[in-house]
Amino acid sequence: MSHHMRHTLIFMTLVLLGVLASATTAVAHAVTLGDQGYIQEITGVNIIPFIYLGAKHMVTGYDHILFLMGVIFFLYGMKEIGIYVTLFAVGHSTTMLAGVWFNFGINSYIIDAIIGFSVAYKALDNLGAFQKWFGVQPNTKMATLIFGFLHGFGLASKIIDYDISPDGLLPNLIAFNVGVEIGQLLALAAILVVMTRWRATPSFVRQAYGANVLMMVAGFTLMGFQIAGYIVT
Repeated sequence: MSHHMRHTLIFMTLVLLGVLASATTAVAHAVTLGDQGYIQEITGVNIIPFIYLGAKHMVTGYDHILFLMGVIFFLYGMKEIGIYVTLFAVGHSTTMLAGVWFNFGINSYIIDAIIGFSVAYKALDNLGAFQKWFGVQPNTKMATLIFGFLHGFGLASKIIDYDISPDGLLPNLIAFNVGVEIGQLLALAAILVVMTRWRATPSFVRQAYGANVLMMVAGFTLMGFQIAGYIVT
């Protein structure tokens, strides 16, 4: 096995294990107990801490990372990558900010199941399944924006559950969102480094199929665990 392939397999395995770990605990968008206590206790404007919390959420959000990886999997131009990532960021930011500000959330199990489906959907799209099965190709940009909205609702629902203080709410939410976007850029940079080196190998086309099958399985697994959690609770 080549050096590049080993690094790729390690990266994919870590991401997939993270998704499965999140699924089994049914907390794909959970905030750690320490962060939860901090959010509940502080009042007033706290820009830097909320930037940190937002960045931490994104870089440890394996469902986000898998979806981003699926989105850019077959995108090569930086302009095109920028368009798709921006669409995802706009969707994610809009519903996160609006959801918390207007106190509108979605049941965590349901929204996390939908987010799991978004990963599976993108993997199927990369495999050309919709064209083969239905003879149509969904609008990929619109799908990225819509799933961005749904990913944002996942985070908004968690923040609402933790009853964040209304004192300094808007600046803190904006800071949190800035942190999320910083985290997204860091995650994207890591993904691009791995993908660029992987694409340079002669076996990329053959291995790409298997990688997307793994992403599809991870997405449906996360979705299944969340649905089971919803039924049980």
